[in-house]
Amino acid sequence: MTQLHLQALPDFPLVSPGDDIAALIVASLSAAEARLEPGDVLVVAQKIISKAENRYAYLNEVEPSEEAKALAAKCDKDPRQMEWVLRESREVLRQVPGVVIVEHRLGYVHANAGIDRSNILSDEDNPRLLLLPEDPDDSARRLRADLQALTSVAPYIIINDSAGRAWRNGTMGFALGTAGFAPVENRIGQTDLYGRPLEVTEVAVADELAAAASFLMGQADEAAPVVLLRGAKLSEADCGSQSLIRDRQRDLFR
Repeated sequence: MTQLHLQALPDFPLVSPGDDIAALIVASLSAAEARLEPGDVLVVAQKIISKAENRYAYLNEVEPSEEAKALAAKCDKDPRQMEWVLRESREVLRQVPGVVIVEHRLGYVHANAGIDRSNILSDEDNPRLLLLPEDPDDSARRLRADLQALTSVAPYIIINDSAGRAWRNGTMGFALGTAGFAPVENRIGQTDLYGRPLEVTEVAVADELAAAASFLMGQADEAAPVVLLRGAKLSEADCGSQSLIRDRQRDLFR
């Protein structure tokens, strides 16, 4: 592989609960005079998946627990928002004013359980949040099947989000859900340029592609939630994204 082509699909509409994401993608491809080809990857922003799946949570419709109130005091956050964070989490790992780091119920470590208030319409009398998809891998599988039904091509799917990283400033894209390919490539046993065997090298292919697409998507008002990626040579697999999550026993940052 010596080339990788990425294209943000143009004029993608705002998404509402119940919208058919596959149909919207096909329409956007047509507007760009593009079509899916075997081996293509579609990187889709988590936010439009969550919106289509109606993963909204309303602040006025939850009673914060004592734990949520205590966490809110430490983080300088709304106790109602912290209640939703706790409901979406297995464990609170760290907190400082402005942010709480948790282990999400699906296993990944994420700020504020991935709950977001940016780029969503909200009623001031009853503010709402957007939660992560209930099961991002299942969302990716269903989107892949829907696209195959519409186009006769089953693209690889990455549902991506953005997160910070230990020891590094700034956020970057990562794979929240995948379908159709192996998200981690095991290179252990292969040799380097000088014939030395690789001992621990595993490549987070899905995260690398998610990060590349995230650069085109942007983080503000770019309105480019779908990126067509062509040229990646991926290994077919039925597994989802869980192989990207490090076992707790091997997690040196906890």
